[in-house]
Amino acid sequence: MIRVAIANQKGGVGKTTTAINIATAMAATGWKVLLIDLDPQGNASTGIGIAANERDRSSYDLLVDQASVVDCLQPTRIPNLDIIPATVDLSGAEIELVSVENRTDRLRDALSGASGHDICFIDCPPSLGLLTLNALCAADTLLVPLQCEFFALEGLSQLLQTVERVQQRFNPDLGIVGIALTMFDRRNRLTDQVADDVRSCLGGLVFESVIPRNVRLSEAPSHGLPALVYDHSCAGSRAYMALARELITRLPEKRKAA
Repeated sequence: MIRVAIANQKGGVGKTTTAINIATAMAATGWKVLLIDLDPQGNASTGIGIAANERDRSSYDLLVDQASVVDCLQPTRIPNLDIIPATVDLSGAEIELVSVENRTDRLRDALSGASGHDICFIDCPPSLGLLTLNALCAADTLLVPLQCEFFALEGLSQLLQTVERVQQRFNPDLGIVGIALTMFDRRNRLTDQVADDVRSCLGGLVFESVIPRNVRLSEAPSHGLPALVYDHSCAGSRAYMALARELITRLPEKRKAA
C-alpha cells in the first residue's frame, strides 16, 4: 500500500479538501483507497459523509489504543473508498503519546499490516506536532497543498525543513511527490506571482494542475459529499481529476497496484 501524507502546518490551504477529492478521484479510477483523518477537527470525516455519532472507532483508537486498521475503518458511500475517521478524542492524543515509547512510529506500526488497499491518504492537522510527525514517519511520500499567497511561502520553507529532519532521524525514505497549488485565482496578480516564485524555486516538484477558487468546492462538505460527487463538472472537480491523473504518473511503478 502506497502511503501519502497530505500536510502543511498552515491552516486554510485546502489540505482536507484536497484529501477528500484526491482520494475520491483515485477511487473513481479503480484504486482501492483508504483515507485516514488525523485532524482532531474531523473535517475529512464530515466532508465524506461520516457523522460524528457514526464514528464508532477512530484514528485515536489506532494511535493510542493500537487497534487494528481493519477494526477502525468504515466504508463510505463512494465505491472503493474507506475511511478511518477522527473524533475530538484525538486532540488529547499528543499529550497521551508524549511518554509512550516509539511515539513517532505508532501510525507506521499500525499500517504495516495488510489492509487490502492500494493507496492510503493521511489528512494531517494544521501543525507540525506529534500527529503530523506520525504521518510523516508512516508515509512513503508527501503531498503539500500550497495556497497561492505570500505567507504560505514562509510556511512551506518551515515544512521542508521539518521533512529534512524527519528524513535524517526517522524516515530516510520519505519523499515529496509534489506541491499542489490551491485557491488559484487568475484575476489576482499576487496569485500568479506566488505561483511563479514557487515554480522557479521548486521546478518540477510543483504539479502542473492547479486547483482554482471554486464555490462548489466550498459547498460540497456541507452536504457530506466530495465535490467530485456533488458537482463532477465544476472547475474544482475537473482540477482534482487532473491532479489525480498527474499524481498517478509520479507514484512508483512497482507500487502501482491498480
